[in-house]
Amino acid sequence: MTEEQLTKGLQAGDNLARKELYERLAGQMLSLCRRYVGQSDEAEDLLHDGFLQIFSQIGKFTWRGEGTLAAWVRRVMTNHVLSALEKEKRLATDDIDEVPDMGADDNDAPPDISTDVIMQLIAELPTGYRTVLNLFLVEGWSHAEIAEKLNIKESTSASQYLRAKKLLKDKILNYINLNDL
Repeated sequence: MTEEQLTKGLQAGDNLARKELYERLAGQMLSLCRRYVGQSDEAEDLLHDGFLQIFSQIGKFTWRGEGTLAAWVRRVMTNHVLSALEKEKRLATDDIDEVPDMGADDNDAPPDISTDVIMQLIAELPTGYRTVLNLFLVEGWSHAEIAEKLNIKESTSASQYLRAKKLLKDKILNYINLNDL
């Protein structure tokens, strides 16, 4: 089934189309959820609730070519996860302060560390740092988009991103030292 056919089926309320979309994208969307809440049952709950939201909002989607449905699903899921974090007061956007540029050095090449280890180290970051890092680096949002969504200043988003990179770098270096890599 092409993405265009899938979109038409979803918008017609076809349960087979819903199953197809879920099977195609559930793995990617679960990874997205885990980037924000870690390896937990909560990530799976967010995934399922997010797909319910996607199915209820599919009428708002306009197919504009191959890849647009997956991009729209990613955006809806990301917004769903952020809303859940805000609702639980785990995304303390009012506590995100501006911090000076810590001068993170982008020239340091990371050693061979598994993706699972990197994901675990990212999960250990404070929620605000982790959220900005994911939105900017992984989701490709601009600092202006992040600022609008999280109700913070654009400069705060940029500084939180730099702070998250610095803290993540420190965690990676600590991991390397502890594991003699």
